[in-house]
Amino acid sequence: MKIGIDAISYYVPNHYLPIEALAKARNIEYAKLNKGLGLTSMSFPDVDEDAASMGANAVLDLFQRESLNPSDVGRIYLGTESALDSAKPTATYILDLVEKELSTEFGPRSLKNTDAVDMTFACIGAVDALENACLYLKQNPGKKAIIVASDLAKYNLGSTGEYTQGAGAVALLISKDPAIISLGSEIGVATKGERDFFKPRRTQTKSSVLVQAAHLLGINLNEEEAKTKLLDAKGFWGGNTMIRTYLEEPVFDGQYSNSAYIARIKEALEDFQSKISLNPALDWGRVVMHLPYAFQGRRMLVNFYLDWMQTNGRWNEVVEAVGSEKPENKEESKNWVRTFSKSDYYKAYVDKALAPAERASGLIGNMYTASIFMGLLSTLCDAAEKGDNIEGVCIGFMGYGSGSKAKVFQGYVQKGWSKVAQLNLFERLNQRTAVDFNTYENWHNERLSLPILPKKNVFVLEGLRTEENQEFFRDYKRQ
Repeated sequence: MKIGIDAISYYVPNHYLPIEALAKARNIEYAKLNKGLGLTSMSFPDVDEDAASMGANAVLDLFQRESLNPSDVGRIYLGTESALDSAKPTATYILDLVEKELSTEFGPRSLKNTDAVDMTFACIGAVDALENACLYLKQNPGKKAIIVASDLAKYNLGSTGEYTQGAGAVALLISKDPAIISLGSEIGVATKGERDFFKPRRTQTKSSVLVQAAHLLGINLNEEEAKTKLLDAKGFWGGNTMIRTYLEEPVFDGQYSNSAYIARIKEALEDFQSKISLNPALDWGRVVMHLPYAFQGRRMLVNFYLDWMQTNGRWNEVVEAVGSEKPENKEESKNWVRTFSKSDYYKAYVDKALAPAERASGLIGNMYTASIFMGLLSTLCDAAEKGDNIEGVCIGFMGYGSGSKAKVFQGYVQKGWSKVAQLNLFERLNQRTAVDFNTYENWHNERLSLPILPKKNVFVLEGLRTEENQEFFRDYKRQ
């Protein structure tokens, strides 16, 4: 029985920041970001958008495009690292919004027997959700499952991660006899506890915050005086002496994270190849990876590709492409690999296997959990746009999540894959509205009181409740 991806939908905010504007503001050479990293534009959510609204928009579109009956859907699993609550799953917000929109046709509570849960493991959470959905389908072949990946990648202003930011959601319909991708049952996995990227609960003492606030008002106040003043304080300043905050911006080490990514992928590939005999350079017609930035894959896979070609006895082709054997000297070897990465030989592999997934990434930015599946959609839409028949092509998937874990698996393109052309991915991305740098920076600092684009005709955040026992519950509406 074939199990896999039967349909795909997505949602990306309808505005973007041109990377050229960011480069100019940050005094970075645009070519470094565009030609070097493959970045063209950056997607970010409006002030009335979040992981729930973006995910719900993708899921509703999936229901409507595929004319799904809610009673057939047994799972709605969300992969995200932009969750809105430490207890209430963001998936339940999505389910509620979609269920209410479907009530006219299917009546109230049409998804009451659908399981919903969030899965969090940095950027690989939605791959975990996909694996679980496939296992569910094996036990319940008459059912369908929906996987949602919805995220916001937000970094500190001026940081090395700022220009990789992105946002959006992708929804996948998982079923037997899938129209788009039939997924293999074998998965290679590698996990290790790392500190390359994390979003901690930050803590500060109220006394230290009070000292800073007093200084802003021109009042001299030391820590001990602040503690004394707070002894009998009421309301916000009373009770607990600590303030705990959560920020979307992570603590991260780019070089360390890149090393962890490479190490986990290597281990996961070894695990996968212990179960399936293959040479990825020759057997995978397309490669879809988690892309923190568009050209991450082509940069990272150079050394993997060299190993694959040597293993397959085709090292002579590599030597011919460079014009010399690989030196033993470490520094000379690095330069040799760099030369190979710029060769027409390797570029031909990149253009065929990797570049199709890069197209959307360069226009959107890092979508965290949704990145790998947007890469898949980009690959399929690229082929449809060019008129390439990729039915039967084997696609290799490499997912990664900081912290850290990698999963490697593969799937075969099915005869109904070209229906993704109806999504008009690249056309819709080109129709988005560009915003200026000041608007972006005000959004980043949460200084915008009104939406950038007021009328969206989609689910949006309406506001936070203030009633007792309902404080900060999120309300949404469909415009």
